[in-house]
Amino acid sequence: DADVDGSHIRTLLLTFFFRQMPDVVERGYLYIAQPPLYRAKRGNSEVYLKDDDALENYLFNAAIDEGAVFTTFDGTQIAGADLAQVLDQARATKKEVMSVARHVPATVVEQAAILSALDRALLSDRGQATEVANFIAKRLDALVEPLERGWEGTSLNDGGLAFTRTLRGVTEYHAIDGALVRSQDARRLNERAGKLQKLYAKHGLLSVKGKETPITGPMSLVGEIMDFGRKGIAMQRYKGLGEMNPDQLWETTLDPNARTLLQVKVSHTDDAEDVFSTLMGDVVEPRRDFIQQNALKVANLDV
Repeated sequence: DADVDGSHIRTLLLTFFFRQMPDVVERGYLYIAQPPLYRAKRGNSEVYLKDDDALENYLFNAAIDEGAVFTTFDGTQIAGADLAQVLDQARATKKEVMSVARHVPATVVEQAAILSALDRALLSDRGQATEVANFIAKRLDALVEPLERGWEGTSLNDGGLAFTRTLRGVTEYHAIDGALVRSQDARRLNERAGKLQKLYAKHGLLSVKGKETPITGPMSLVGEIMDFGRKGIAMQRYKGLGEMNPDQLWETTLDPNARTLLQVKVSHTDDAEDVFSTLMGDVVEPRRDFIQQNALKVANLDV
């Protein structure tokens, strides 16, 4: 299977081969089939997509083919191959935002990144930090309806930022604390600040086939482009190969002329052993620690 269940089964099978039939692996005879996770149909055209990245690329291209144009706040119009490049950067930025936003809403982290507010040097000055926090709060207000506004920003003693909003008597509090600002993920995201400001310092506009949508940052650009790309496309997500017809299974996964195979190498032995021992072993503590450390990092959870 192409989903999480498939990864689980694959780990079990790999562990069996590594432990019981190591010669098969060492001689390079073991391969893993790469079934598609999605099928997309548009008119009479049908395509199978291996994973989420392939799906995003497909939807990006569909929107670009429809003439999508991103107009930045300074009037610069971006389309075609240039828009594809901007989308690649936006997708990478989104992933980095999500890696930072484990305990903070992604929109807060995104807007902070656009304003270089993850810069440790800038935040070391409490006056500057408070000013930036208030500016981020104004941007957060601009993302929601008038009745949902009321964000306030402040600086923290540890070199971080905090944001609060009270709606209908309930106070919402989010902090990008100093430890998070100093993290490797935040530093990596802050390196994109210059490019982000050039594109998203103020709201832009996405136009596709006469419809215009405001763009507030890289995440909204990716989301809106994908929404446009989905129009007129019938999508199917395969949760297991059992959902495929025999001819589809042959065409996508088994046909020697079209299939994609991943060769298993001896260097993978330690990885497979570690994963199996952690998730399937008799000792509970490593499994519990793994879940506690990684639970909030999950981007696509199958329930």
